[in-house]
Amino acid sequence: MRQFLDCLALQGMPMMSGDGGKGAMTVTNGLYTIQIEMTDGGHGRANGVIVLHDGKIAGGDSYFYYTGSYRADRGKWRGELITNEHTKSVGSRPLFGGREVACGFTGAYSADAAEVNGTALVGKTSVVFHARLQLRSEF
Repeated sequence: MRQFLDCLALQGMPMMSGDGGKGAMTVTNGLYTIQIEMTDGGHGRANGVIVLHDGKIAGGDSYFYYTGSYRADRGKWRGELITNEHTKSVGSRPLFGGREVACGFTGAYSADAAEVNGTALVGKTSVVFHARLQLRSEF
């Protein structure tokens, strides 16, 4: 897992903080909505909620829950999370269905939003994804 996460390089995403990356702003602790789109290696979308709090991640959607951690500094962040299925999908088999999936991501954040690009390892297949987070409630 560590080798996989270390191979993820920051992808030069533009700063969203509006301060040119000079401040020490960190990710705002709170409840976020998340929109995920798989872009390569699999196709699919998910919408859910996610809590970011002091470097820890917890959240989920209709079928999966996520736990993990992140590090953030000056508008850029990176992290890793594990996705597990909590409810079986009726009528279709999700790409991640029945598996524990390790994901790594990098991206940019502002005071109330964030974007990430990442890779999920689904068995021996790498699935690239993009996600947008929007702060809904700060705590």
